Amino acid sequence: MSSRLADLLKRFVGYFGVSLLGTAVDTAVLWVCSHLLFSGSYFGRNVLSPTISFECAVFVNFCNSYFFVWKDRISKRSTRSFFRHYAAYNASCTGTFLLKMGLLQLVVLISGLDVVWCNLIALCFSGLVNFTMNEKVIFRKKKIRSDASHNSTGSPGLDSETQE
Repeated sequence: MSSRLADLLKRFVGYFGVSLLGTAVDTAVLWVCSHLLFSGSYFGRNVLSPTISFECAVFVNFCNSYFFVWKDRISKRSTRSFFRHYAAYNASCTGTFLLKMGLLQLVVLISGLDVVWCNLIALCFSGLVNFTMNEKVIFRKKKIRSDASHNSTGSPGLDSETQE
């Protein structure tokens, strides 16, 4: 097995572990919201509850991805780096969330299963999209810059921050 494939497989296994934790958080928060807090309305149970559970899971998943799964791709750890990556991660996850919500509603409509089970089914599909976005966009491997990226004073240019 090539080194690159082994690295990708290692990241996927780490991502999968993080996703399981996120799924547990998502499912627990969804259950509490949909069965205890918003059980009286379709909107509360099937739209608001998954939205709240999603944001809780996103934060848990991001922290684990940033500090463990893709830690070697963060060259400069700072508060700014954390929040810049989190903003991009959250935006990516929001797109994936919209896909998950569409799938969730479709599975509810077709199967009539409880929203918690439909959510788990939708998470399987949207998880693959999310891994690809993490690997290729959010925590992508940066190319090493040459000295041409430095300005006339020899200090790094504005792009040096993207090396994070």
